[in-house]
Amino acid sequence: MNRAWSTVAARTASVALLVAGLAGGVYLGEQAGTPEAAGFAQVEVSDMQLLKERQNEHTAARAMRHEAETEAAGKAATEAKRAAGEARTLEKKRITKKKAEAEANAGPVPFTGPIPGSCKEFSGSRAVGCTLMLAKGFGIAEFPCLNQLWNKESGWNYKAENRSSGAYGIPQALPGSKMGSVAADWKTNPATQIKWGLGYVKGRYKTPCGAWTYFQNNGHY
Repeated sequence: MNRAWSTVAARTASVALLVAGLAGGVYLGEQAGTPEAAGFAQVEVSDMQLLKERQNEHTAARAMRHEAETEAAGKAATEAKRAAGEARTLEKKRITKKKAEAEANAGPVPFTGPIPGSCKEFSGSRAVGCTLMLAKGFGIAEFPCLNQLWNKESGWNYKAENRSSGAYGIPQALPGSKMGSVAADWKTNPATQIKWGLGYVKGRYKTPCGAWTYFQNNGHY
């Protein structure tokens, strides 16, 4: 009899637990629909929105930082290019100036050929001019004309330069680089200049006296 009673009691307890569980489930279901539960849900939505806003802000900040860095890099590259260009320009000017100074201080290239007796009364570039004139086939009587012609043009100065026209050297070749057809040292070698000048005189006026006559009538040759 005791064992039967125990069985009934166990079944009664199980049913009680089941009823209590169902009641608890109903209560929790009811609680889910209460204002407190809705408030919790609203807080969760607000937190999500705040999180998204912060993410958007961070994304925008990164984009702005990247844009600023790109712009700064571009400005730096432009500045570096400008500075390099200025440096190249200054270096070219320095080289040009140094070359001009070297040319100004160079020369004259000495004449190594023999001076004939008929020309020894002259000195310097005039003695060279007399010597080369004879070698060109002109008689000594032509030298007074050549001497006067180039006295007027340059004073027999191998560095003589006309700033307005660009004519250069003893014969005042225009431009001076024409004398490069004789030799590359036309800026500093009186003999190179004289050879070119004698060729120009012979080709255009036949003789130095012909060139001097033309100069007297026209002011140039």
